[in-house]
Amino acid sequence: MYLELDGHGPLYDQLTRALKSSIVQGRIAPGTQLPPTRELADELDLSRTTVLAAYEQLRAEGFIAGRVGSGSFVSELQARPVNHHAVTAIPPPSRYAQRAREVRDWDIPRIHRGLRYNLQYGNPLVNPALNNAWGRELARAATYTRLLVNEVSGLEALRQQTCEYLARRRGVQAEPDDVLIVSGTQQAINLVSRVLLNEGDSVVLEEPHYFGAHQAFVAHGATLTAVRTDDDGIVCEELPEASPRLIYVTPSHQFPTGAILSLERRKALLRYAQKHQCWIMEDDYDGEFNYEAHPMPALRSLDQDGRVIYVGTFSKIMFGGLRLAYAVMPSALLPDFRNAKYLCDVACPVIEQAALAHFMEDGGFERHLRLARKELKTRREALIAGLKQYAHSRVEIADTPAGMHIVVWLRDYDQAKCEALIAFAHEKGLGLYPTAPLYLHASDRPGLMLGYCGVSVTELHEAMQLFGQCLDYFETR
Repeated sequence: MYLELDGHGPLYDQLTRALKSSIVQGRIAPGTQLPPTRELADELDLSRTTVLAAYEQLRAEGFIAGRVGSGSFVSELQARPVNHHAVTAIPPPSRYAQRAREVRDWDIPRIHRGLRYNLQYGNPLVNPALNNAWGRELARAATYTRLLVNEVSGLEALRQQTCEYLARRRGVQAEPDDVLIVSGTQQAINLVSRVLLNEGDSVVLEEPHYFGAHQAFVAHGATLTAVRTDDDGIVCEELPEASPRLIYVTPSHQFPTGAILSLERRKALLRYAQKHQCWIMEDDYDGEFNYEAHPMPALRSLDQDGRVIYVGTFSKIMFGGLRLAYAVMPSALLPDFRNAKYLCDVACPVIEQAALAHFMEDGGFERHLRLARKELKTRREALIAGLKQYAHSRVEIADTPAGMHIVVWLRDYDQAKCEALIAFAHEKGLGLYPTAPLYLHASDRPGLMLGYCGVSVTELHEAMQLFGQCLDYFETR
């Protein structure tokens, strides 16, 4: 127990005042059991007689009450709350802190809770068998891993497994020294901002785009330029003439529209980066989930000039709470990114890294990935079938054979009517999410992001039936 004696008068008076102050200011809550007198005397290096005298005084004044056989407890008094903000003046926060506060207040898609059918996007598939397997891997890692802070770049075994996985699945050739293990894609975006951007530097985003990247770049003081996307991804002919510092793209499954960047445009984007001497951040957030077509090679696999920072995540495949991702770095940037990672949090947790490395080496990761791909493909097909059955021609489906969500565009709707539809569906227990907040410039094309990872095939059918009823309601108004 933290108690500070003021040094004035007898020790039992000092202890009485210290305890009374803690009770009145709410640091010791009503109903809290005070330590036994012998224990508190040992802790404060006082005699037990001194503590007994202080307790007796507090009991006499009604601050504490004794319970036979149980000890002394703080009485139910009206504690005076401490005003931690009662200061006359404080220095303003940094420009970064001010901008970060502003971007956190933006109107971004809010996650709904407690709905019967929540078509939330971004969450990975829930696989009960994974929980047991992961528990075994954690137990094994805790037993056999050296419990010391590992190197900044990440556990070598995990970086090695990452390289083998990327070569096999995404066509990316890399050495373990090229890989930086990070705490999720969002940390990778922040490290890119710290290392590459000064205030006022230009960053190109796809339009629409991932709002988390938008927020991070603005918080670091970047100037943003949004470049239109179509069915083949970002339109390279519309990239700015003035050289940007960074281009942020999601070529394997454009967020949110799902467009896959064509091979011709991938080559054009790389030529642009080489000509303008800028960097490209390739966010391959769910590139593993391609269900029909042969997956397009990652942009990084085509890069001959060392311009692409390739970022992928384990959390989308496993579970969100894992918070492990990776960045494959151009060699010229490695020292600066290691320094930035060290100053951020030194390194990622070693036990989780060791568990994941062994899970990958032992084949469990690939088994889970195959199961997830098969199940998500089935759910995607069920969602699209439900849309066709119940929404009919009232929506346009952005149907790409990849990812963990789809986008539907609402025909004959404006943004206000789209928001009203979302609110009405929410009242009926259906969680829908708008695309409008994912634009730098306001779009007159209302759309919805429909995630299918957290909803079963049966629930997806029921959800689409309810969605159709919501559309019916707005048709009659």
